[in-house]
Amino acid sequence: MHIPDGFLDTKTWVSLYLVSAGAIGISVNRANRQMEDKRIPLMGVMAAFVFVAQMLNFPVAGGTSGHFVGAAFIAILLGPWAALLVITSILLVQCLLFQDGGLTALGANIFNMGIVGGFIGFYSYLGISYLFPKKGLLAAAFLAGFLSVLTSATACALELAFSGTVPLMPGLIAISFVHTPIGLGEGLINIGAILFLQKTRPDLLELDRM
Repeated sequence: MHIPDGFLDTKTWVSLYLVSAGAIGISVNRANRQMEDKRIPLMGVMAAFVFVAQMLNFPVAGGTSGHFVGAAFIAILLGPWAALLVITSILLVQCLLFQDGGLTALGANIFNMGIVGGFIGFYSYLGISYLFPKKGLLAAAFLAGFLSVLTSATACALELAFSGTVPLMPGLIAISFVHTPIGLGEGLINIGAILFLQKTRPDLLELDRM
């Protein structure tokens, strides 16, 4: 899902840089006003975990890669704005030190994984767990991970199509084929993580995430 340099046309990558920069600015402002002490080390731990998970890449047609996203689980614990900051820090390190994702495409990669993935994951989890507060928590965690991956991948395919890099339907089919099992795996990982936290640190599931 990391888009390399040269795969997006100028209007697409510039527009997504602006959108992502604006969202990051809001996230920093909210973090300065609302960040609790216990969240700071948790953000570091989550960043390390997701960084390692994202390094496992699966090739996708068009030159991009498929991998776990992790934004949904971060958002479940910390909220979507904090998740955006964590994902941004991960993508910056991957881009600048490991050349995983292009510098011109960094705004698009942040948009896809940090904004689309994080917010879709968070609000799908919030909605399902609200409707089914007792029995729906694990289902909400699973669907949050699955939808986060699929919507992030779809956004990537749309951007490549708008840039004329990959035709829309072949791109959507290829990226969906790879990311559907990845999304299922991420959903299962979310379930395992939620079960673990319920037994060991249930307080982390009760942090203010808005």
